[in-house]
Amino acid sequence: MSNEKGKLGLLSSTTILIGGMIGSAIFSLSGLTIMNAGPASIISWIVAGIILIAYGLQTAELSTMYPQSGGIFVFPSKALGKTEKAGKIWGWISAWAYLFGCIAGAAFSAMYVGIYLSVSFPALGSIGTVIAIGVVILCGILNIIQISAMGKINSVLTIGLSVAMVVFIATGLTSGKWDGSALTPFFTQGLEGTFGFMGAIPIAMVAFGAIVAVSFMVGEIKNPKKTVPQSMIIAMSVVLVLYVLMIVTTLGLVSAGFLQQNPGMAYIPMYAAVFTTLANLPWLGYVVTIAAVLALMTTILVVMALAGRALQASAQAGILPKGLSKINAKTNTPVNAQLVVILVVGIIAAFPSATNFIVNFGSLCNAIVVAIICLTIIAARKKNPEITVKFTAPGGSVLPIATFIAIIVAYIPGIIAGGYMLWVWTAVYFVIGMAIYFISQAKKKA
Repeated sequence: MSNEKGKLGLLSSTTILIGGMIGSAIFSLSGLTIMNAGPASIISWIVAGIILIAYGLQTAELSTMYPQSGGIFVFPSKALGKTEKAGKIWGWISAWAYLFGCIAGAAFSAMYVGIYLSVSFPALGSIGTVIAIGVVILCGILNIIQISAMGKINSVLTIGLSVAMVVFIATGLTSGKWDGSALTPFFTQGLEGTFGFMGAIPIAMVAFGAIVAVSFMVGEIKNPKKTVPQSMIIAMSVVLVLYVLMIVTTLGLVSAGFLQQNPGMAYIPMYAAVFTTLANLPWLGYVVTIAAVLALMTTILVVMALAGRALQASAQAGILPKGLSKINAKTNTPVNAQLVVILVVGIIAAFPSATNFIVNFGSLCNAIVVAIICLTIIAARKKNPEITVKFTAPGGSVLPIATFIAIIVAYIPGIIAGGYMLWVWTAVYFVIGMAIYFISQAKKKA
């Protein structure tokens, strides 16, 4: 029997997931889903949570199949393709998509920090973009020198954010100004019409990305076959209940129509609810702003660190310049990779007018990663039938196939509505990625 001493139990695993998922998206992206899908956005968030649970369970199984390495590049490269070369291409496609998903997450979060602060504190109104760029630089530096929230600090921060959310929910629902009739009609209030809730699913998925956290820590978890899925289900249930209550509270205070007429407010939906309907409670606006800014900054720290690691892993694989793979011996951080991330995220954050496109592009890249993982788990099971894993995702092949179909279906309404340009830009992005890959391989042969 393996030594379980010092490993994470159900409670610790669950709190890690809850802390990772309670972040920026509910304070920002929820407004976009409400604007596009109206009250039906509630369904979008529930379905997104279900899809991400399925994704997390599949990633958990892959991490036990390949415990020596793991990662969004390694899984597809080992499982997909009949040859090592073909597998490496799949790994790069996955990593390239994941990279922009992280960069987009950091950039839009930085933009939202500027938006929240400039709205709550009018004196800062003219320097929102400067604030966004400054936050990117600050978070990047913190990642480089490793002055970041750790262990207990993250737990305290999560508790603080949760309390702020509960205060908003309780105050909003008991204010006497919450109007349940605003939730009807349920499906037709959004800009994207009756099926707008389907198009909002990929945006909502961004909020639950941290569900994979424990799947990369299987070796550190007690009885992982039970603890991993149980912690995921419990954490997702807690977070999803909080998120749904936040959205329901907001919908009863500020309508989808108001956000459509005032698109700037769609980026700060909870503050918009306080500003328009609960103006007699100015303190609540500051509570929401502080909670949002803290959540946004923790998101920026995490996703910028992940982006730096993605660059580092790709450089180690010989696809990107070797300089990006260098690790600072004192801090154990990929300094060069992180500097590139700071530069790219900072440039994107300087264009707040492109926020909506960046969010949609980033969510599409994240969806592509989920789809690749679905294919990877099927291939890995067939390729390695002899591997005995500590954890197996339930449902056999049904789970990845259903998840894959759900991802595809979620994008159909957007394409029909004229969202094909997003796919054009996505194609351009991946053409650039493949060009980088083949150039790197050509240099190796030379």
